[in-house]
Amino acid sequence: MTDRPLEGVRVLDLTRLLPGAYATLTLADLGAEVVKVEDPRGGDHARQMPPIAADGTGVYFTILNRNKRSVALNLRAPESAAIVAALAARSDVVIDSFRPRTASRLGVDPGTLMRANPRLVCASITGFGRTGPYADKAAHDINYEALAGLLTLGGARPHVPGLLIGDIGAALNAAAGILAALFRRERTGRGGVVDVSIHEAALGWMLFPSARWLVAGGDADPRQLPLRGEAARYNVFETADGRWLALGALEEKFWSAFCDRIGRPDLASLPEQPGDAQAAALESVRQVMRTRTRDEWLGQFSDIDVCLTPVYTRAEALADPHANARGVVARQSGTTYITPPGVTVVPAPSLGADTDDVLESAGIGRAARAHLRGLSVIA
Repeated sequence: MTDRPLEGVRVLDLTRLLPGAYATLTLADLGAEVVKVEDPRGGDHARQMPPIAADGTGVYFTILNRNKRSVALNLRAPESAAIVAALAARSDVVIDSFRPRTASRLGVDPGTLMRANPRLVCASITGFGRTGPYADKAAHDINYEALAGLLTLGGARPHVPGLLIGDIGAALNAAAGILAALFRRERTGRGGVVDVSIHEAALGWMLFPSARWLVAGGDADPRQLPLRGEAARYNVFETADGRWLALGALEEKFWSAFCDRIGRPDLASLPEQPGDAQAAALESVRQVMRTRTRDEWLGQFSDIDVCLTPVYTRAEALADPHANARGVVARQSGTTYITPPGVTVVPAPSLGADTDDVLESAGIGRAARAHLRGLSVIA
């Protein structure tokens, strides 16, 4: 990314694991200087979370913490309060992922930090937000998805998705909230509090599945978008070589062109509502698609648009010529990164790699740092 709109913005990252790391990664990719505070006793838990790379570091940590700096600081030590205050005083943004009571006990809650720096933007990513009956309740992504109704989208039997849906949604919400708060600060001179709930982020994904109920309080409408794998025009199909194609022919022009090309123009007038006719059409298309290989079908449709694409493996997705032409796949020192186009990748830091430089710039001199190291407050 040649344009770095957040260059000069300092972010103090007190978060751990996924949501906060993803949020600050977004800010770092936009040019912000992100200082990640980690516990000297092993660092962010993601460093040890499997799968583990050849260098002994958890791969989740590696991919989520590029373009950041690391300070090893024990936030539970009484001496850390003054260090956090010094770092926050020269920061534009502080982001944490502690439950509200823990943040207050550690002195990193918005009220404490903003008293010393009213221009500070304080963002908290918590499971259920800073208020409400669940505010200090422990949970993980599967729990937020369960409470949001996401686990029952596939039918009566709950299904565990392979994505951390709430966590990623919360990370994006946090990044957006921080950017909005920084924009407001430009106009008012005042910072602000960004309160992000992972549970509410999971609820946000329910906008489309719950649209009918949200507007009219009714059950699913048979005319709603066919997004659940029941319709022939929006589905995945196995081919003769055991590979798969994805069809998203929602518009009539795409569906009609698809039916013509596979030799079944009679299916073009198929009613959209689920039922026996739709089920029969789906099976008919499945049978046709099994008569050729994936690449044979792709060649058959190469000259027209019907929203037909291969279902990639992870390796194929990273090798896709379009993704590589756009520069969103970066490879460095044996690690493949997925980045916004043009972002320069600096590998994730070792634990405490930047402790001395960062604390020196915050006015904490060499003698003070030596004393703090002797107390195991920093490393």
